[in-house]
Amino acid sequence: MNKEKMINTALGKELPDLVLKNANIINVFTGEILHGDIAVTDGIIVGTGEYRGKEERDLHDRYVAPGFINAHVHVESSMVSPEVYAAEEMKWGTTTIITDPHEIANVGGMTALDEILKAAERVQINYYVMLPSCVPCTPFEHSGAVLNAEELKVWKENPHVLGLGEMMNSVGVLSCDKTVLDKLYAFSDKVIDGHFPMGSKKELNAYVSAGIATDHESICYEEAVEKIRAGMAVLVREGSASKNLENIMRGIIKNGIDTSRLAFCTDDKHLADIRKEGTIRYNIKKSIALGLDPVRAIQIGTINAAKIYGLKQIGAIACGYKADMVVIDDLREMTVSAVYKDGREVSKIKPLSEISYDTRLLSPVSFAPLADDAFVIPERDSYSVIGVIEHQIVTKKITMTNAELKAGLADGSVRKIAVVERHNATGFHAAGYIKGYGLKHGAVASTVAHDSHNIVIVGDNDSDMRKACDELKRIGGGYVIIEDGKTVGELPLPLGGLMSLKSADEFIPQLDAVIEKAYAMGVSRNIDPFITLSFMALPVLPEIRITDCGVFDVTAFQFVDNE
Repeated sequence: MNKEKMINTALGKELPDLVLKNANIINVFTGEILHGDIAVTDGIIVGTGEYRGKEERDLHDRYVAPGFINAHVHVESSMVSPEVYAAEEMKWGTTTIITDPHEIANVGGMTALDEILKAAERVQINYYVMLPSCVPCTPFEHSGAVLNAEELKVWKENPHVLGLGEMMNSVGVLSCDKTVLDKLYAFSDKVIDGHFPMGSKKELNAYVSAGIATDHESICYEEAVEKIRAGMAVLVREGSASKNLENIMRGIIKNGIDTSRLAFCTDDKHLADIRKEGTIRYNIKKSIALGLDPVRAIQIGTINAAKIYGLKQIGAIACGYKADMVVIDDLREMTVSAVYKDGREVSKIKPLSEISYDTRLLSPVSFAPLADDAFVIPERDSYSVIGVIEHQIVTKKITMTNAELKAGLADGSVRKIAVVERHNATGFHAAGYIKGYGLKHGAVASTVAHDSHNIVIVGDNDSDMRKACDELKRIGGGYVIIEDGKTVGELPLPLGGLMSLKSADEFIPQLDAVIEKAYAMGVSRNIDPFITLSFMALPVLPEIRITDCGVFDVTAFQFVDNE
């Protein structure tokens, strides 16, 4: 930044590159809406008030907000490359993302992190990374990599790195596990993200005392406010599967809670949903519809996140800040008419056409041969069954008798679920039961299975389930739907078995088609067929999950004896 040039332009001695005239400017510092011009030079805001510029655009009293900030996202969950994802986010006004690449890191380890940080250099969006703290997520599954504190420290001073990603191993924190503490100590001078489905008050105190600053796992107001009281910043999540915003924001509004410790995030959101409604723009709009003042909602979606993560020159329409701006026609509807990134209109920025990644990330499915009886579950008096909860990624542990289970299998309310290790052909696999998924017949399978990303399959017969594994290997990872031994739906995701290398225009219709096919096969329309399935293998979310090692009771933090 040429300070002399900035000073002279702010004084009016030199003409700014761009002036947005007659704007209603959202001032996130004071909570005011101020009328005036916005002057931009070299991608930086140099002043507001009255200015003439080399280029002038009359906004005719439209509103201008800072570019939105997605405070916690896994880009891999969009199932497209960072280049494609960034372009879709920016269309809706998000100009900064804070991403935890633990999905691809669990597949590709250090190679994957290297590739993601290279991508951060070439995308137009402000692309910040929280280094994944849990690779693997727990010792109760097999991932494609293991990352320790010393390996993570290699990337610590990278300008795109803000800190340590969500510490999902809360049990390891509370038990003072050495490998966990090594990571917490290594990043004690950085922001450390949390992942803490609510425990006891003392457990929350201990978790926060370990230096963990944020949490995005609150599913209700009571949980969120307890974490705020304990000193955490709460990232209010609204994604494709986890829809927590309404429950939290209703309580915040009703009780008049200060919102300065809140930010908005999506965590996991399908690209098709992003294209329809955006991410943080949607969160802001929904909060306004619930009764929150529009300016306060915009503060949550901008400056609050910047302060939480120590981002300077981002998150405000003010002197010295990046000219990342969203032009809005209607504040309540959050109608975005233009987006500026570094003073350039996003619609006029040429998209990146070349997308290339290390070939080691492009052969991601390798599992040991599956015997005909691989998914057979011995008969027992009772079973611990995974209960799907609509619009949530938490589950309910259901105990079913042998008779109840057989009745559920007969009426379609219960189906078999299995996980197969797919990184190193170890031969690990396990099977259990799931209630509420809704599949009539056949099998639905995916290599997207948080966070170790083994193969996860739901089916009503073992033959189709085994066939689904074979088909995932054939297409190089992704989604498949099998019926009577035939592939009736597929979505290849060759980058780590998690992401497509296609453009959004090519990818979204394919995604929509495979989701609709899953619904046509009987999957409940009250869940996302694949995102919901992907979380069934995550053994850090209550109450019960399944990994390649077995059915896991998260509350008891031990395997259950279904096998």
